[in-house]
Amino acid sequence: MELAKAVYELTHGFPGHERYGLTSQVQRAAVSIPANIAEGHARSTTKQYLYHVSVAMGSVAELETLLALARQFEYGNPESIVAVSRQCECVGRMLQNLHKRLKVRLNDT
Repeated sequence: MELAKAVYELTHGFPGHERYGLTSQVQRAAVSIPANIAEGHARSTTKQYLYHVSVAMGSVAELETLLALARQFEYGNPESIVAVSRQCECVGRMLQNLHKRLKVRLNDT
C-alpha cells in the first residue's frame, strides 16, 4: 500500500501529456500489487493465493521497468524515482519470500 501511495505521489510530477500513457500504466501496475495480494489472501486455497502472489510479483517487475523508462524520459523527480525503485526492490524480496513459503505449504499438504 505504501508503494502504491509513493507511486501516485511520484506521478504527480509526470507531464500532463502522459496522463493516459506512462502515468496511467505506472499507477495501474502499482495498484495491482496490493490488490492481487489481497485477492489471493481472500481465496480459499493456498494454490490460488500462490497464483495471485505470482501476479503481484509480475506487477513489481512491470513497475520497475516503467520506472526505468520514466527515468530515461526524465519524468518526475529523479531522487523520488530512485526511492520508489528501492521500495519496489524491497516489496519484490518480500513477495519472493512469501511465494517460497506458500510453495512449501502447498507441497506439505
